[in-house]
Amino acid sequence: MKQQTDKTSFFLKISLVVCSIVAGMTHASSDQAWKQHDQAITTACIKASTLKNVKAVSDIMLFDDRVGYSALVLEGNYPQTHMKNKKGRELCLYQRQQKKAVITSADSLLNVKK
Repeated sequence: MKQQTDKTSFFLKISLVVCSIVAGMTHASSDQAWKQHDQAITTACIKASTLKNVKAVSDIMLFDDRVGYSALVLEGNYPQTHMKNKKGRELCLYQRQQKKAVITSADSLLNVKK
């Protein structure tokens, strides 16, 4: 009977080790998937921007899957000569399913009211 208990204990320990390894691998994969997701959004938004020297100035804001969009605030300079390199902001909405970014002016975000 003791031999059976030792085998059960051994297999239980091995099972726990295997589960821990698999859980760690899944978590690492998930982190990598989120990094790729965030990079895809940032790249698409910057590409769609009308500003020059554009960069992301907010965290990515995820909307519920029922909506299917993520949002990102961008900042850069207007390229038009008459704008005299004025700073500007844009709001990018990224449709996750179609992987498409659309931009709208968001200069009002430069002067946030408190």
